[in-house]
Amino acid sequence: MYEPRKYRNILSKTRLVPFSVTVKETDLLIRAHKHLEDESRELVLEYRGYIESYIRAYPEFATTLVPWQINSPAPMIIRDMIQAGQKAGVGPMAAVAGAIAEYVGKGLLAFSNEVIVENGGDIFIKSAEPLCIGIFAGKSPLSLNIGLKLDPGNTPISICTSSGTIGHSLSLGKADAACVISESCALADAAATAIGNCVKSKADIRTAIEFGKKIEGVKGLLVIVGDKIGAWGEIEIVPLRSG
Repeated sequence: MYEPRKYRNILSKTRLVPFSVTVKETDLLIRAHKHLEDESRELVLEYRGYIESYIRAYPEFATTLVPWQINSPAPMIIRDMIQAGQKAGVGPMAAVAGAIAEYVGKGLLAFSNEVIVENGGDIFIKSAEPLCIGIFAGKSPLSLNIGLKLDPGNTPISICTSSGTIGHSLSLGKADAACVISESCALADAAATAIGNCVKSKADIRTAIEFGKKIEGVKGLLVIVGDKIGAWGEIEIVPLRSG
């Protein structure tokens, strides 16, 4: 059953043009200098095709919850998913949403020098201006009351969120939100899943942060459970204006 994606209203206003692209389970909200629906759809089909073909050859790739060991040639998006899962200690499909967002976003940079691609709460950003991204954390009183200020500069940056209390993605934890900032969207996605898996209660926030800060490639992270929050790294938390 479709659920309204409330988190799609939590990005600060930009001068970029928003549009949506949906292919099977992939549902993207994209912002660029102009409408690029056709180009975006072609990129989604291309990279979904690589993933679907690999799964046909190796069905366990789609279901394993442990890092995948590659033993044959594979497309780069598959290699990035595998590497992200290995670094975070999770299965490669924990990185799939972030990987698609990143590869579509990088492909669109040929048509727009700024682009933002959101895929189920996993966001790839190439922007010339600072942005504020609100944190949607379900029923937590902090949900949509705080945000993360990002200044990507000339380097693409990604922020991915995992939740054990909202959404359809698999999480073995109880965090209302586990957010990770990284230059790699695939790594941020996998790491957010791994960090969220560590959280069974508010008492686990510190342990989850200690675990997450050791994952290679994580630049900053935030964990929310109920009314409690913990953060580490290159992260700036700001209050969101009401209304």
